[in-house]
Amino acid sequence: MVLAGSQFITANAQEKPKPADTEFYTPVPAVVSPGATNSSAPSDAIILFDGKNLNEWVSVKDNSPAKWIVNNGAFTVDKTTGNIETKRKFTNYQLHLEWQIPSNITGEGQARGNSGLFLASTGGGDLGYELQILDSYNNKTYTNGQAGSIYKQTAPIVNANRKPGEWQSYDVIWTAPVFKEDGSLKSAAKVTVLFNGVLIQHNFELAGPTQYIGKAAYNKAHGASPIKLQSHGDKSEPISFRNIWIREL
Repeated sequence: MVLAGSQFITANAQEKPKPADTEFYTPVPAVVSPGATNSSAPSDAIILFDGKNLNEWVSVKDNSPAKWIVNNGAFTVDKTTGNIETKRKFTNYQLHLEWQIPSNITGEGQARGNSGLFLASTGGGDLGYELQILDSYNNKTYTNGQAGSIYKQTAPIVNANRKPGEWQSYDVIWTAPVFKEDGSLKSAAKVTVLFNGVLIQHNFELAGPTQYIGKAAYNKAHGASPIKLQSHGDKSEPISFRNIWIREL
C-alpha cells in the first residue's frame, strides 16, 4: 500500500482497467470456407446428396441401398420402396435441404404432396422427430400439420411456402435430446428452422418423438441417429429433393 495524505490507497485501486483485460486469443476458431451462395455447402460439410447418386442413403425397410429416383440433379420419392435414411448417424447439426412439390399437384389437406424430414430417426417406419413437408401454399389443414410444423407439436411461426413447382429450402439447427444413465430425460431436443430464409421455428423444445395419435413423450432413450425422409404412401404426386448437406456441431 502507498500512503496518500492520511489515507491508505492500494496499488490495485490506482490501476485503471484496460481494453486488453477482456481480450483473449485462444482457442482460435477453425477456418471454414463458406459456399459460393448461402445454400452451397461450406468446406466442412458432409454432402448427403450431390445430385448424382444416393450413396449416403439406405432403405429403412431392409437397410439396402436407397432406390428413390435420381434425375437431373435431384431425386424423387419412390413410394414402392418406402422411407430412406442416412447411412451415418448424427447428434447435433446444421442441415440444409431443398424440396419441391410438383406444379401439377392435386388433392387437398394432408393429401397434397405429403412427406417428412425426420430430424432424428429412432426406428423403422415413421418413428422419430418430424419436420413436416407439404404443399401449404393456399392449402388448408391443421396448423401443426402444415409445412414447417414440428408435426403434431407446434405450427410454424409464419407460412413461408412458395408455389408448387418452385424449389423450397429448409435450414435446420438441431440439438439432440440427452438422456441420463437410467434412460430418463436429461435435456429435451430443440430445433431452429429457416424456411426459404424465413425463421419459422425458434429454438423450439420438443415434447418427444412424433406421435400420429396421442401426445409426444420421451419414452425411450437413444443416441446418435440417422436422418430420414418419408415416403408417405398416399395418392399425392411424388416430391423431389436436392442439395442436401450437413455440418456436425
